[in-house]
Amino acid sequence: MKQSCQIRGMYCPNCEKRITAALGKLDGVKAVQVDYASGRAVIESKKPLDREQLQSALHDLGYELSDGADELTRAASLLAVILGLAVILDRVGLLNRLVPRQLGVSGMSYSLFFVTGLLTSAHCVAMCGGINLSQSLPGRGKRSVLLYNAGRVASYTLIGALLGTAGYLLGGGPLAVSPLLQGAVKLLAGAFMLLAGINLLGLFPALRRLRLPLPRLRGSSRLPFVIGLLNGLMPCGPLQAMQLAALGTGSPLNGALSMLYFSLGTVPLMLSLGGLVALLGQRFARTVKLAGAVLVAVFGVAMLSQGAALSGMVDSLQLWAVLLSLALLGLITLAPGGKPLRRGLSIAVLMVLVLTLTLQRAPAVQNADGSVRIEDGVQLVHSTLEAGSYPDITVQAGLPVRWTISAEEKSINGCNATMVIPGLDLSLSFRPGENVLEFTPEAAGTIPYSCWMGMIRGTITVTD
Repeated sequence: MKQSCQIRGMYCPNCEKRITAALGKLDGVKAVQVDYASGRAVIESKKPLDREQLQSALHDLGYELSDGADELTRAASLLAVILGLAVILDRVGLLNRLVPRQLGVSGMSYSLFFVTGLLTSAHCVAMCGGINLSQSLPGRGKRSVLLYNAGRVASYTLIGALLGTAGYLLGGGPLAVSPLLQGAVKLLAGAFMLLAGINLLGLFPALRRLRLPLPRLRGSSRLPFVIGLLNGLMPCGPLQAMQLAALGTGSPLNGALSMLYFSLGTVPLMLSLGGLVALLGQRFARTVKLAGAVLVAVFGVAMLSQGAALSGMVDSLQLWAVLLSLALLGLITLAPGGKPLRRGLSIAVLMVLVLTLTLQRAPAVQNADGSVRIEDGVQLVHSTLEAGSYPDITVQAGLPVRWTISAEEKSINGCNATMVIPGLDLSLSFRPGENVLEFTPEAAGTIPYSCWMGMIRGTITVTD
């Protein structure tokens, strides 16, 4: 006879093999078919298997049976945690504090690349710690932590060689990448990270078909190396700065060595984190897996927010409206009731989303410093730079603006050192003292701007 069951906890297609082997050892089982995409297992056996037998076989591997009754509550709780942590991360500015004062300066020595890697490794743990955790789970083998980091080092080194070659062909010197392109890359990478985190959590089985095509390796212990290779392609602020510095070497060899030393500097902390996870053992596998998946999703949202700020394609309100709408649509697919009810709820959510995207944000009524005056037809605005925030200002359309931003040396850091305004095609690199930016706003509206990494954000509100 055949019976099917829903399984929770599968985080990659290789889980199919592990579950098939475990269930195949049960007494009376003839054949087992496990499908990662649907999260279901079909078991052919001589007699029916009770729930306790199945749960016992799965529990030892870190999986569990799901009856579907609590999936809506679980999904809603995890989504609330992910979005809540993303908001806290954005408000606290944790990632901004992990960026050193100077990044990507020209003429860096290899030792300075290595030291920069050590200093930014805390940032690496914050941005990619979830992926590191998910690839260091017990059961992957003792070499998994080393393989994952070896993949990162290999990827960074290869990218450094390619950038050094590009720098040679361009005649050397750093190449400025447009904020629009940087933002688009971060939006794409953030979407993949968020999708990966949701799939690791197993929230919506239908989304498992949307994943990066990873090779089905014969030995699952090789998969961390592949993930490490892909991890080297993930954009983050310190990594982008080092890549620009490698580009400025104008040499394939120097570019490769620069990124090699930088990547080796990030290894100790990342290796320690992965080693700790491996030492915890199978007892904590489920907790580690859950924490890793949540972190992947949280930093996916963070990267989406950075990409939106850099590209200027969507503002913060629109991005959160889209994310919340997608979360609600996903929960609706798990809600009880017939298709007409779920279809109606989905249409209502989409209508609210469209309405939100078309609404204009209410203009601010005062600048952060409260200092704005008009002299000789020019709007004079004065603001003060803070270490973890940018000022919001309000100006009038059609009148030239002279914006003076006072910056103390201690308030300038590696994250806020360069401000980019995609909507005005302007940027400003801060120096101690008064920094002046001049522009003329054409029409009323809100112009978002951010730091060069998209982490610190502000707005310029233009009124009639």
